[in-house]
Amino acid sequence: MTTSIQADVAIIGGGIAGLWLLNRLRQAGYSALLIEKDALGGHQTIASQGMVHGGLKYALSGALSGESEAIKQMPEVWRQCLQGSGEIDLRDTTILSDDFVLWSAGSVGSRLVSFFASKSLRGRVEALSPPDYPSVFRQAPYKGKIYRLVDVVLDVPSLIANLAAPHRDVIIKAGPLQWQREEDRVAALLTDDGLRIEAQRYVVTAGEGAGAILSALDIDTPQMQLRPLHQVIVKHDLPHELYGHCIGAQTSASPRLTVSTHPCRDGKKVWYLGGDLATEGIDLSAEQLIDRAKQELAAIFPWLQWNGAQWATLYLNRAEPKQEKLIKPDRAFAGVADNQQNVIFAWPTKLSLAPDLAKQVTELLRNQVQPSPLQGAERLRQCAKPAVAVSPWDYLFD
Repeated sequence: MTTSIQADVAIIGGGIAGLWLLNRLRQAGYSALLIEKDALGGHQTIASQGMVHGGLKYALSGALSGESEAIKQMPEVWRQCLQGSGEIDLRDTTILSDDFVLWSAGSVGSRLVSFFASKSLRGRVEALSPPDYPSVFRQAPYKGKIYRLVDVVLDVPSLIANLAAPHRDVIIKAGPLQWQREEDRVAALLTDDGLRIEAQRYVVTAGEGAGAILSALDIDTPQMQLRPLHQVIVKHDLPHELYGHCIGAQTSASPRLTVSTHPCRDGKKVWYLGGDLATEGIDLSAEQLIDRAKQELAAIFPWLQWNGAQWATLYLNRAEPKQEKLIKPDRAFAGVADNQQNVIFAWPTKLSLAPDLAKQVTELLRNQVQPSPLQGAERLRQCAKPAVAVSPWDYLFD
């Protein structure tokens, strides 16, 4: 038997974008539900390093770009939420670090030093003195410069759980989905367990999974691009927690190496390695990339010993709105499909920009969709519920 569910908005995809949007829409009075086919945050979100940043890692050439300007307000937006005074109450989210650092692996050009000291960055960057260095730099005769950024690093599983907890009654696990179309709009979405979901708007926040939906609905615009990463994870017994970006000797527009520290279920910790190491390692095998990571860590931290460390790699596609020459998008994106006028595709492009994405979608709904009660709420409560995804470091080393 088929049960009809009627809602203002049906969100497809339970990563950071879909969950943040669900919170904001229900706060605004819309009847909204979310459909996830696997686990909440199960792909791009759970593989994030959890860094909520203001874009300065994209300004390492010594100038503010459009990209860094677009997200510079995000750390403050998130901090307010983490304190319970923002648009979403995230006080139950675990903060791994209240800030992170930029450090140099060689001489930093005078242009970059002047840039970090400029009025335009006042309050966003602070030069540290040796007693305030992260512990990994205090045990060695480190000669470079270290700057603190007023950003924040979050434990992603706890963030996902925090966002989902108040709305479990309208989050369901379902798939595959069938789209019923009527001329230039979607009439209903059918699930494999007998739900017929009729919504005024369908918002696709499925990350890489949006590709199959674009194809199923014969949509030409918007289009999606995938930018791959190949990241290294090191599980070790070192006592140092580190969150930050390494600036190469020849400063480029991106970090040479990004390090974040994450807890494992067995009580140990990992260093999760990104930056140029991850973007330049996409064509390397796991063994080749691990060898390169070992060389990088030996060059940057020659005083550390990695005896007994475990190594793994993780392939990841960043799903984004298509850009000319596949460049990084400057900001979050939300747009109506060209031939399905009640379907919106949305990509935050970065975890930091989830609040901005929700704002964009809400603007698209304003004056187009009037809030109305959810029909079929009791049936939704009886549906299967997706679990929070398991962190890569809790399954790669099993």
